[in-house]
Amino acid sequence: MRLGLHQSARLEQRLQQSPQMIQAMQILQLNGLDLEDRIQQELNENPLLELVEPGAKTADTPAETPADASPAELANAQEDRQVEAILEELEKYQRDVSDGRPRVRGDEEGDRKLEAMNNTPDQGKSLAEALIDELAIVRLEPRDRKLAEYVLYSLDEKGWLTAPHEELAAEATASIEGASEQPYDADDIAIVLEEIRRISHPALGARDLKECLQLQLAVHDLEDPLPAQLVELHLEDIEHNRLPRIAKATSRSIEDVKAAIELLKTLEPSPGSGYGDQVADVITPDVIVEEIDGEYQVRLEHERTRELRLSPQYRELLKQSKKGDGVRDWVKKRLESARWFIDAVQLRQSTLLLVAKSIFVRQRGFLEKGTSGFQPLRMQEVADEVGVHISTVSRAVSGKYAQTPRGIFPLKFFFAGGTQKSTGEVASQISIKQRIAEIVSAENPDKPLSDDEIADQLEEQDHVRIARRTVTKYRKALNIPASTERRKF
Repeated sequence: MRLGLHQSARLEQRLQQSPQMIQAMQILQLNGLDLEDRIQQELNENPLLELVEPGAKTADTPAETPADASPAELANAQEDRQVEAILEELEKYQRDVSDGRPRVRGDEEGDRKLEAMNNTPDQGKSLAEALIDELAIVRLEPRDRKLAEYVLYSLDEKGWLTAPHEELAAEATASIEGASEQPYDADDIAIVLEEIRRISHPALGARDLKECLQLQLAVHDLEDPLPAQLVELHLEDIEHNRLPRIAKATSRSIEDVKAAIELLKTLEPSPGSGYGDQVADVITPDVIVEEIDGEYQVRLEHERTRELRLSPQYRELLKQSKKGDGVRDWVKKRLESARWFIDAVQLRQSTLLLVAKSIFVRQRGFLEKGTSGFQPLRMQEVADEVGVHISTVSRAVSGKYAQTPRGIFPLKFFFAGGTQKSTGEVASQISIKQRIAEIVSAENPDKPLSDDEIADQLEEQDHVRIARRTVTKYRKALNIPASTERRKF
């Protein structure tokens, strides 16, 4: 398999500390979707910048590209046209911008931006908005309805109302128009919460986890008091799997305690999660890695990053301008801005591609074998090969994803340290974490392994020697509980 960089020249940071450099670094850090928005913003603000759609006819474009024009050529432009004609051109551009129409040459006039927006799922209603719609069917006095809406907007994402009721009542009195004539109190909060729970979830507006579970148990009207006892006195013991302690304190068997805990697991700790439209975040990769004919190819996703160019219209504007009418200065300013923006976008694309290729040259083992083939990699190594500062690599990978045969991953995922094995090889942190997860999944649940024992197995089976505290750190990163909490009774 061949996967090379094939770069003809090393990228160098030749920009000085200037607005242009700041702009280039900002654009480098943008992911594809944000870059599309930035491009659209520049198109709306600068009439000398335009898009070139794929397949667009360019036969009418002057043979000498606008980017080749020098300041001297601009200064020698013809001055024999009337300024009225120039103003007409400018007004046309302004009308196009105000209409929201992109300046696109070619046969395809469709607005890709609008098409993308039409295909984007609605952001959905918030928890408060969804519940206010449901509250509309409830008969409430206007005063109580205003308070109920205020309470709904005070719920957190779990559906809890963590603020003290007295404090919330005072805030509502100060915020709701006309409420000062008849101030709200904690009893008013309790009344509207009762109405809200009647039409929604019985635990909505709970102060904390304990009250959330207690409100739901009250609805079940259980004969056995043990579940309520556990909620009242033993939530921390449940969290740390201290079943023998609970059994002793409640004078019940471990089997009874386990059954009560299973019942508690059926309750909803976040009653607000079932309301409102939940729209999943869509991850769009900037880098595509494909295996083609036994070779891994790295490319950028160009669907949204269309080609930019300087509009040939600037020549006509210069020809039609008169000395001292200000049009020439206006054109020069917009022309320079457009050039810098085009250069910044091109620099982003070339830098990102070189960085991505360098990453996957080193992570070919991951592409072939998964996490077991993951190699330790530092950003400095990629920076040295590409020929840029490490901060440039950091910006290039920030917020960007790669679509690989193994799935979609953040580019930062591929940078990780490692530990040298006794065999002389180096094991990456990713592969060590995978082995810890495998060791835990294979342990005896009646006698789970301590972190020291996991470290011993890593040394014996994988020739990886790491300290117990490192095992603890990796285990926590994997959201694996401690051995005392993993024990099955």
